[in-house]
Amino acid sequence: MVYVLGGCQTDFARNWAREGLSIGDGFVETVRQGLDATRLDAAEIESGHVGNFVGDLFSGQGLLGGFFAYVDPALDGLPTSRHEAACASGSVSVLAAAAEIESGRYDLACVVGIEMMRNVPGQKAAENLGAAAYQGREFGDAQFVWPRAFSDLAEEYDALYGLDYDHLGRIAEINFANGRRNPAAQTRQWQFGPRSFTEDDEANPVVEGRTRKNDCGQVTDGAAVVFLASEKRAREYAAKRGIPMESLSRIAGWGHRSAALGYRDKRRMAGDSPYLFPQVKRAIDDARARAGVSGIEAIDAVETHDCFAMTEYMAIDHLGLTAPGEAWKAVEAGDIEIGGKLPINPSGGLIGLGHPVGATGVRMLLDAHRQVTGQAADNQVEGARRVQTLNIGGSTTTTVSFIVEQAA
Repeated sequence: MVYVLGGCQTDFARNWAREGLSIGDGFVETVRQGLDATRLDAAEIESGHVGNFVGDLFSGQGLLGGFFAYVDPALDGLPTSRHEAACASGSVSVLAAAAEIESGRYDLACVVGIEMMRNVPGQKAAENLGAAAYQGREFGDAQFVWPRAFSDLAEEYDALYGLDYDHLGRIAEINFANGRRNPAAQTRQWQFGPRSFTEDDEANPVVEGRTRKNDCGQVTDGAAVVFLASEKRAREYAAKRGIPMESLSRIAGWGHRSAALGYRDKRRMAGDSPYLFPQVKRAIDDARARAGVSGIEAIDAVETHDCFAMTEYMAIDHLGLTAPGEAWKAVEAGDIEIGGKLPINPSGGLIGLGHPVGATGVRMLLDAHRQVTGQAADNQVEGARRVQTLNIGGSTTTTVSFIVEQAA
């Protein structure tokens, strides 16, 4: 079993370029703050992992593991690696660190997810992020690749089951409201009018196809860090600091699946599955099976990938909260709101909190840890003891899901 000792995230409202900071500056600042937050000494860290998608394109910077040496002299010589799986890069970095711990190679790992995205114009950012699509084979006529891809998903849901935009608008509205409660959210001070979550072309303009402005996750500068430990090291950590094990969490289960790169190829390979993305469903179910739980009833909250409102709409039925195509029922019933049957994205998610791509999976794990240890402040789901994450890269090319429980 792998334990989460804690961590921290940056303020996602910051613009690092305007502050004169580089991606390396953001990295060093985040890890130092994480060490302070967990009261860890740098010399205790045995391994370093970085989740990052396109630092090479946005900042011209690769080999990000080299920044650990700038955090503290004790980390000069630390074995490090970088992991890429588009928007699931952070979760893949967690998987790699957890595997090292489970194998007995190391007992304490630092996992950083990071992305700097606001240092280029919007169109250039869209082009950079399009690297996770099948280049030369899809979406060549789109100005903004990912709004178009998930517009296509909306079209498919509409054709198969019917789709009312009011339900997508409500998903976005809930996530922005949750973000308003989160002191690290990019959108916490944003203001909206009565038509902001409707098909009003002035208040909520079309970006691509059926995707509108307020359906979209944010372009964000930010990082998150978590510290993972073996059970032995976690117990030593708790004893040394005089804290109960219940103040820690553990990764009880994980799921990791990949599908074909191209959106249409995925849909063709799905065959007659009632789920539009079978590999997403498999990752969710794998995580639960490894955690020893069988259904949605065992989950108290979810941090899911809402790069667009339509992505969360899809996730609702793949998570099993509703039958395929019936996510609208959970939206209308208030099931996904804090206080509902299964709160989704109490943090604000990618829409409300922000989406620094490489950081998102690490941030989700950190928020799950905070929920199950009662440290989520105004975003706390009462009584949360088991939280599931769902992190997706590309058009669901990579899917990673974790089950996080309170340690005992």
